[in-house]
Amino acid sequence: MIPRGKVATYGQVAETAGYPRGHRQVAAVLRKSGVPLPWHRVLGAGGQIKTSRESALEQRMRLEMEGVAFRGSRVDMGKHQSPLHVKRRF
Repeated sequence: MIPRGKVATYGQVAETAGYPRGHRQVAAVLRKSGVPLPWHRVLGAGGQIKTSRESALEQRMRLEMEGVAFRGSRVDMGKHQSPLHVKRRF
């Protein structure tokens, strides 16, 4: 659901999935999934890359190739954050 050139936070993805406190689970799913997911479009709060060194370099490169701008080591969230639609669970 995160389009090319846009990003979302782990918390934003968790909330959209109906688990507002599940940001760690989102990270685990992205890390362990055998399905090709756009993992590089998911960041920590404030636009921080949270992956390990080699993965962080790859993530930044992939994002820059999609036109995502950085301010130092963080993504410009005001410019690139995806407005995911939140599904409410009742």
